Amino acid sequence: MLIYNTATRKKEEFIPLEEGKVRIYVCGPTVYDDAHLGHARSSIAFDLLRRTLTALKHRVTFVKNFTDIDDKIIKKMQETGKSMDEIVGYYIRRYKEDMHAIGVEDADIEPKATESIDDIIAFIEHLFDRECAYVISDGVYFDTAKDPEYLSLSHRHVDEAQNIARVEENREKHDPKDFALWKFSKAGEPAYPSPWGEGRPGWHIECSAMIKKHIATDKAWQIDIHGGGADLLFPHHENEAAQSFCESGQHLAKYWMHNGFVQIDGEKMSKSLGNSFFLKDALRVYDGEVLRFYLLSTHYRANFNFNEEDLKASKKRLDKLYRLKKRIAVTSGSAVDKTFKAKVLDALADDLNISQALAAVDEMIQTANEKLDTNPKDKALKKETFSNIAFLHEVLGIGAQEPHIYFQQGIDEATKAKIEALIEKRTEAKKVKDFAASDAIRDELTAMGIQIMDTPQGTLWEKITE
Repeated sequence: MLIYNTATRKKEEFIPLEEGKVRIYVCGPTVYDDAHLGHARSSIAFDLLRRTLTALKHRVTFVKNFTDIDDKIIKKMQETGKSMDEIVGYYIRRYKEDMHAIGVEDADIEPKATESIDDIIAFIEHLFDRECAYVISDGVYFDTAKDPEYLSLSHRHVDEAQNIARVEENREKHDPKDFALWKFSKAGEPAYPSPWGEGRPGWHIECSAMIKKHIATDKAWQIDIHGGGADLLFPHHENEAAQSFCESGQHLAKYWMHNGFVQIDGEKMSKSLGNSFFLKDALRVYDGEVLRFYLLSTHYRANFNFNEEDLKASKKRLDKLYRLKKRIAVTSGSAVDKTFKAKVLDALADDLNISQALAAVDEMIQTANEKLDTNPKDKALKKETFSNIAFLHEVLGIGAQEPHIYFQQGIDEATKAKIEALIEKRTEAKKVKDFAASDAIRDELTAMGIQIMDTPQGTLWEKITE
């Protein structure tokens, strides 16, 4: 497999630190608000990476953290009067619900910063032992001058980093680029005891300590892959890398991977710009799998321009897969077509080349339809196609729904209830051989944009697609 390594700015052959095993850490959300499309994009990108590595027969340990103590969470506490546990617990549940809706599986390990306070303190103590940390009036800071490779991960210049750091300048710091490892608490803020005074951890140290706690080994401090959004590259990942290198003498990760930004109609998504798009709002209108397929369809490193016209076009592409699944009408499979499987995995093994992988999917759909046009009763082809679609769910997270359920999306609950009532009324009319009433009800449903299918399992319905 080839992976684009942000640290080297080139594709590299992926060779895990331990043969057959892969350890991945992805920075998760700060849980003070609902998930937005940026969270969804990143989660889907690394869910795809995890699925691909698993399909390529690696044993993957996937870790995604929750930042559950932070300035934003404290602000939320002050605004709402709720406890930190109430806020964090609520938004972790909401995050997981939204991720499940778009087919993102839970991580193997989901650590919280507040569960790792002792590990964070021990990490900072090691930095003091190596003379890489110092105390000033508001907390403990990392001395960036002690890392000879500082800024090499993000490829930034010193003056650029200093200008960014001066946004929150503290004149007591040895250097504007130095960052907080431990923040002394103010009145009314959550606080934990430490050798330097009561306070809470800085953002960057949390991830380094949790990585060391959960997936570092005696053989190698390193992990295989560290991932996250491009917005985290500097300062978060740069600072993680610096403090970890100074604490251990080894680079934190062998490969760094970053997904691109999400834009809405061309503008970078940002709350400060007032155009943040919460995932929960999108899920009210679109099926989670449709959103997943849309966000999946652009290469993970590219910036993603979210707009509804493209989303609708993407749905039509996914519709073709479900029309084929509806057409084959079988409930078990045979062997996956080896050529098709190889095309998909070969594409994904090239730095998750999703365009090439989806081209193979389009080709499979077209070929299967052409063969079924020639021989509609080809049972062997139907079983193979069933298995091909099941393989797509395994590696891409699409295609698992029953077609009639998939084609019901976009219908509100009140309308669904009306449809079900009309179908029941039609069934009763058919029982008493009142075919005029039965046909009239079918016509009424058609006028509502609903198509019905009588099957041995009962009458199924779906939305008529354009």
